[in-house]
Amino acid sequence: MSLKDKTLFISGGSRGIGLAIALRAARDGANVTIAAKTAEPHPKLPGTIHSAAEEIEKAGGRALPVLCDIRDEGQVADAVDRTVSTFGGIDVCINNASAIQLTGTLETDMKRYDLMHQVNTRGTFLVSKMCIPHLKLAENPHILNLAPPLDMKAKWFKNNVAYTMAKFGMSMCTLGMSAEFAADGVAVNSLWPLTAIDTAAIRNLLGGPAVAAMSRSADIMADAAYAIIKKPAREVTGNFFIDEEVLRADGVTDFSAYAPNATGPLAADFFVPDDVFERSATKVSRTF
Repeated sequence: MSLKDKTLFISGGSRGIGLAIALRAARDGANVTIAAKTAEPHPKLPGTIHSAAEEIEKAGGRALPVLCDIRDEGQVADAVDRTVSTFGGIDVCINNASAIQLTGTLETDMKRYDLMHQVNTRGTFLVSKMCIPHLKLAENPHILNLAPPLDMKAKWFKNNVAYTMAKFGMSMCTLGMSAEFAADGVAVNSLWPLTAIDTAAIRNLLGGPAVAAMSRSADIMADAAYAIIKKPAREVTGNFFIDEEVLRADGVTDFSAYAPNATGPLAADFFVPDDVFERSATKVSRTF
């Protein structure tokens, strides 16, 4: 199944994993709405909605850049309406936008707490809510949340309870909505990486160049997302997918292209359950 002429609505897709997913879909000739907050170049972060749109069109797709803060109900409604007006509908909703701060309870100010919950949990709920009426009309509708498995272990909460609560809120959207909209044929799944992914968050917040050198490129998440959203929606919903496992199930055995310069074990990502590591053939460095 090709994504040619299918329409993807991607939150926070001006850079990183969201942009990588957009470019992978664009290679099929997909339509992509980039709904993100960055319209002007940022001194520390690459990409804007406009540069992302240019890349999408160069890759073979059609792009609609929309300045959108997913915390704002009116802006999300407008972005969805503009998408439907421009492309005729929505086939795939990718909830990629996320806010992060890895601090303990006493070190987390409430402004940052609110930001993480408004972007991660509320934003995922809101974007999904606005897209679902249009997804119900699509031939093969998918919602894909970039959110972790619900591995309810204290170790994931103890050092950064506010962030984990907010991120697991996205996962609970997957759990609940997959059952709620199963009869409508709308697939709702989560996707999460086995290893760290080399993004601005890694380079600026989560270890810098040293961890980036132990990370895979965002292309692995893009290829895994592409594989998921091409599957028949009625046959694949309510899953918490891990990127490498998705691709191995599709026959990929060589993952070296995703980390061509790595010289040792890759850094494991947060929130990956122990049993996933136990069955994985990839050597990772775990610090939790």
